[in-house]
Amino acid sequence: MKSKIYKIIKWGLITIISLIAILFLVTYFYMKKPLFGKAAEGVRLERMKKSPHFKDGIFENIHATPAVTEGYSTMGIIIDKLFTKYPRLTPVDSIPSKKVDLLNLPIDQDILVWFGHSSYFIQLDGKRILVDPVFSGNASPIPGTVVAFKGTERYKVEDLPDIDYLIISHDHYDHVDYQSLVELKSKTKKVICGLGVGADFEEWGYNLNDILEKDWNETIDLGDNFFVHTTPARHFSGRGFTRNNTLWMSYVFQSPTMKIYIGGDSGYDTHYAEIGKKFGPIDLAILEDGQYDKKWKYIHLMPEQGLQAAKDLKAKRLFPVHSSKFVLANHPWDEPLVKITELNKKAQIPLVTPMIGEFVYLKNERQIFNQWWIGVK
Repeated sequence: MKSKIYKIIKWGLITIISLIAILFLVTYFYMKKPLFGKAAEGVRLERMKKSPHFKDGIFENIHATPAVTEGYSTMGIIIDKLFTKYPRLTPVDSIPSKKVDLLNLPIDQDILVWFGHSSYFIQLDGKRILVDPVFSGNASPIPGTVVAFKGTERYKVEDLPDIDYLIISHDHYDHVDYQSLVELKSKTKKVICGLGVGADFEEWGYNLNDILEKDWNETIDLGDNFFVHTTPARHFSGRGFTRNNTLWMSYVFQSPTMKIYIGGDSGYDTHYAEIGKKFGPIDLAILEDGQYDKKWKYIHLMPEQGLQAAKDLKAKRLFPVHSSKFVLANHPWDEPLVKITELNKKAQIPLVTPMIGEFVYLKNERQIFNQWWIGVK
């Protein structure tokens, strides 16, 4: 009897160890895929080491930034995500959207077109800018796990004109989409990104001379009175099992006539007021409003914090993004827009809330937007 039990335990252990070994091997070889990018090395790594924000092999935020709020745990968040059913995370209806002709857009038209989440196209004073493009319909390295809502996939790379400046806030999959970026390579003149992120682009075939890879608090003179000011954010980075091996960014894009704040992902901190003091007033602040949770309040803005950040930036208008396309948090899909609209009744900051594909006229501060999310189930 003991011998039989011993054999069962033995073969059970062998089976478990074998399954773990297989899982490890599958994961190891899967992560060799090019979509995971490449770690910085050589000259690039040496430059990263000189950054005042790079310590002990990783980048750090200005202030201590826990990934998980006090009183919560990473394991607890994972268990909650797996076993708790939250209502209305994904819309039943198709998201309303428009399809405009960007290929034949007159170059003197100053517009912004949102593609959902944090991807958008800007044409301003004769320059064409694309921010954090994700056109593959998937915001995860695992196919089919974080898929776009119905109606949000109206645009593809072939719908875009040539891009003067491709601006990348940080390397998370909902901002850096391998498939889209490979397809964009022939259309992109220059890439602007944080330290370390350029290694991915070089691995994907972009010319090193076309990658402008910067630290916080630098200024890129683009000529003809165009500037990009690189500014801090409060977030993190990483496309594999290691975190903070590339730098997350925000930007002030300054044309001869306007200043646009490109916020990327960020929790609330003192940097907004500092940016506002240095570069304000900002004509249009593009700030995240979505995929937030009190469990990770230090790395994403809650709606009320987004309004405060806009005030800190001395923003004339606020465009809340990072919503309406992917499920990455546990709030109803339309809650970010509902909440910030309600809270703004007191703050009274002009909100830019276009549907996907709708023209935002950058120099028309009185443009009115319909609350397109109302009535969408």
